[in-house]
Amino acid sequence: MARRAVDVLIDVRDALFAPVRFGQFVSVGLVGASVDLTISSVLTLAGLLPPEWAKLVGAECAIVLMFLINDRWTFAAHGAAGWVPKLRRLVKSNLVRSGGLAVQFVVVYVLVRTDVTVVVFGTDVWPVLTMPIAIACAVVVNYTAESLLTWRVHTG
Repeated sequence: MARRAVDVLIDVRDALFAPVRFGQFVSVGLVGASVDLTISSVLTLAGLLPPEWAKLVGAECAIVLMFLINDRWTFAAHGAAGWVPKLRRLVKSNLVRSGGLAVQFVVVYVLVRTDVTVVVFGTDVWPVLTMPIAIACAVVVNYTAESLLTWRVHTG
């Protein structure tokens, strides 16, 4: 018998509103944000890349690290075992997080073009301050996409 759409939506809602898993996801995200912000800030402040491109490099390094931690901890009960399924999840994770990364890129792009300057010790740090704002904007997109598409928590 086909499941009603309402039942499917309830399963998805219940899967997403898992406080422990969300807490783990946010904890892993803090690690990822630290890696992301360190790399993107160094690349920006050293003048090696424009802020929005530095953000992409930092974010990709963080995405790989967060995938590895989430796969072993946050979503350990979900997803098939073995290297091939793990590699598929890594690729899928990169693809689904591209939505969150697009959100971050746009937020940084827009904010660094505003007429805001924050000078600390003679250096304008506003471009760096836009990066945690961008991360915060992408959290909900990433959690939802990772839960539903990468680890498919609603089917388990």
